Amino acid sequence: MEPFVTLTAVVAPLDRANVDTDAIIPKQFLKTIRRTGLGVSLFYDWRYKDAPSDGATDGLVPDPSFVLNNPRYHGARILLARENFGCGSSREHAPWALLDYGFRAIIAPSFADIFYNNCFKNGILPVVLDSRQVETLFSEVAATPGFRLTIDLPEQKVRTPSGESFPFSIDPVRKTHLLEGLDEIGLSLKKEAEIAAYEGKRAKTAPWTQPGAPPAA
Repeated sequence: MEPFVTLTAVVAPLDRANVDTDAIIPKQFLKTIRRTGLGVSLFYDWRYKDAPSDGATDGLVPDPSFVLNNPRYHGARILLARENFGCGSSREHAPWALLDYGFRAIIAPSFADIFYNNCFKNGILPVVLDSRQVETLFSEVAATPGFRLTIDLPEQKVRTPSGESFPFSIDPVRKTHLLEGLDEIGLSLKKEAEIAAYEGKRAKTAPWTQPGAPPAA
């Protein structure tokens, strides 16, 4: 997982509340177990005109009214949203699609709990700001083409181009994992030497537990 330290990037404003996971990535894309390749289908039903229900991605026509199809937001890596972002089902495909599209951070007044947890597992930083601060950012994004924010994870601050900063809270363990780029597998591999030592000891004290070993008498 790519570490998250400081991110300065274009902001895309998604001015909708209660965006659920079926809107983020519809059900027809949930068959895959791969974390990559879902970016093209992010916000599928909103992003494309007459999007086919079978999830086909060939020949899609972008809807110019949708924010991600506006040239001023191309290359955005920060998504600005309204309250209760990521509600609905527990599908992990939602953060997979957001990450594959290019987003590394989402700012909103609130998030659905499961989606919030899944973001950290996949290297996305969900930032909770006060609704008034979020409203200020929506106004500044609308007024300034190419509006960029800096998210400083070590300092736990969101900084605007004018120098204003908004502090945010984050669990210290999750913060460390993002800074080091560690998902659950990475955390396990940090203990690789201890795991190998245990497995070696286990092979000697309980050889019948090893692959291919005959059952214990």
